[in-house]
Amino acid sequence: MSGDAQLLLMIAGMHILGMVCVGVLLLPALRDGPAPPGSDSGSDDGWGRGPRRPPRPPEPPRGGIPLPDAVQARIRLRDHGRLADHLPRRERRPAREPHRTPVRVHSRPGS
Repeated sequence: MSGDAQLLLMIAGMHILGMVCVGVLLLPALRDGPAPPGSDSGSDDGWGRGPRRPPRPPEPPRGGIPLPDAVQARIRLRDHGRLADHLPRRERRPAREPHRTPVRVHSRPGS
């Protein structure tokens, strides 16, 4: 076969393959046929599954009042004040003494 004949055969094969694919896709649509007059396939009044149920409310937290061995807060704020206003001031660290250089003491001979 010549190069032109092979090219034509390949193009024809692609067209046949495309027509087969189109037929496979159209077959289910043509098999069901048209819808009977008066039927509304988009209606929501039918026998569908119904509306979705609302989500369940979250479960209440387990537990109750704080355990007796829990560490309670030292201060409870019941007004608009600041926490720092209710706590005692921290003690300041004492200033460090300056580093002293050792002074040599000369010993006297014979003492």
